Amino acid sequence: MTPSKQAPTALACSPTGKKQRFNELWIKSRTEKGQAFEAIPEFYGAKLATRNLHPIAELSAENCTEQMGVPGPWYERLPHFKMGFTPSAGKELQSEYFVPRQHAVEAILAIERLRDQITPHLLISEIRVNRRRRSLDEPPAISSPAPQSISPGKQEWPAVSKLLPVIEKELRPFNARPHWGKLFPRLPAELKSIYKKLPDFIELCRTYDPQGKFRNDFLNSNIFGS
Repeated sequence: MTPSKQAPTALACSPTGKKQRFNELWIKSRTEKGQAFEAIPEFYGAKLATRNLHPIAELSAENCTEQMGVPGPWYERLPHFKMGFTPSAGKELQSEYFVPRQHAVEAILAIERLRDQITPHLLISEIRVNRRRRSLDEPPAISSPAPQSISPGKQEWPAVSKLLPVIEKELRPFNARPHWGKLFPRLPAELKSIYKKLPDFIELCRTYDPQGKFRNDFLNSNIFGS
């Protein structure tokens, strides 16, 4: 939205559903105290926005967090939507996958080839790039920022449920990992195979939460099941 000379903390772009086209690019940067924000007029062909925009072009930006280079605390800038306001379209089905950066272009193009199947059931698709996070379940292969693809879909579960396995099949060669809080069809055995440190995570949980107070049916079935 407002490209700057500072290194971006996060990038988010919205594909349109048309062949290899994006309609918005949002850049979020960290500025130190007393540091001025300097927007640049163009970023790889994307022109500087002149007004606040919603990720879904048809909707008002009223629910969105501040844009146009207005500084603010991270918790009011990294989210696209204001706390207490309707996020995105409000009613949708979401899936999200994390892909190592070295596979980003191939993975994006693999999903783009499915556009004719996906677009009729899609509200918006978003691609983010975040800085690396150190965590117990981070794969050794991810040594640079990992793009993630988020696809809020219309509430058409019969169609979406058929599309998800097709999407995962296309992403499988790129070591894609699903967002556990969103929709994905992967079986528990396959889910476990892509998290090499999962046994350490399970042991840690059993040590500090032996009664399973912080578990739910999803975790019991997919992570702690035999």
